Amino acid sequence: MAKIRVGELDVHIQRMSAVGAPAESPPPLVVLVHGLLIDSLASYYFSLGPAFAESGMDVLMYDLRGHGRTSRPAAGYRLEDFVSDLDELFDALGEDRPAHVVGNSFGGVIAYGLAAARPDRVRSVIAIESEPPMKAWAEKMAAGLTGKEGGLLVEDVRTWLAADPQRNPRPFQFAGRILESTTLREDLPRSRLLDDGLADIRCPVFALYGADSELSGQARRLAATLAHCRTVVLPDQGHSVLVERTKETADLISGWLADDIHTPLKAG
Repeated sequence: MAKIRVGELDVHIQRMSAVGAPAESPPPLVVLVHGLLIDSLASYYFSLGPAFAESGMDVLMYDLRGHGRTSRPAAGYRLEDFVSDLDELFDALGEDRPAHVVGNSFGGVIAYGLAAARPDRVRSVIAIESEPPMKAWAEKMAAGLTGKEGGLLVEDVRTWLAADPQRNPRPFQFAGRILESTTLREDLPRSRLLDDGLADIRCPVFALYGADSELSGQARRLAATLAHCRTVVLPDQGHSVLVERTKETADLISGWLADDIHTPLKAG
């Protein structure tokens, strides 16, 4: 287990290095950012991480603040805090290569946030079942995290567990501890948004959705707003794209990255 000091946090990271890259030609850097509450870097360690490393990329994974084996401060859970953590992680690692930032669900929100705040850090955004941090997203977070019974996300978890007693409750127990011991549910809906700045994201964006997900409508909006955006909508698929369509997801992203890596980026 590797940890590195990033501001106030001890951040748990894992790396999978490309093999055989010449010293004078460093491999592309890919940063994998996981989702909210029930997720950690482990979701990538056994899925996209090995596939990307085998294809010749330098892979960095980390646990978000409050998640996995990273420190869990009591406060500081607005989106800009998560974005700042990733920005400072680059510095802590002495990393100056712009990265392809892959984000699953909330991880994609962080990727969009970093691309807007630090365009020099981000070579491209790959967003899996995610949406930019705009007003609609903040409203969903408010509904999902707050309320008399804990919010819609908590209600959905209870329903999901009750439907099948064999389902593993541990990830949701971890999520409960985060919500009980931090100000995340209050902080996240109050995050700084990109409503007036989404079009300013000039790096290439690849967005992947399940056709049966409530987020699938984002595909058309992103393609119409962003200057360099490709979207793919997988038929007969809900929100759990990374878990249920792992190989297809890896193949689609690897193919898109290969095209981007070997094609000079257009000036924004």
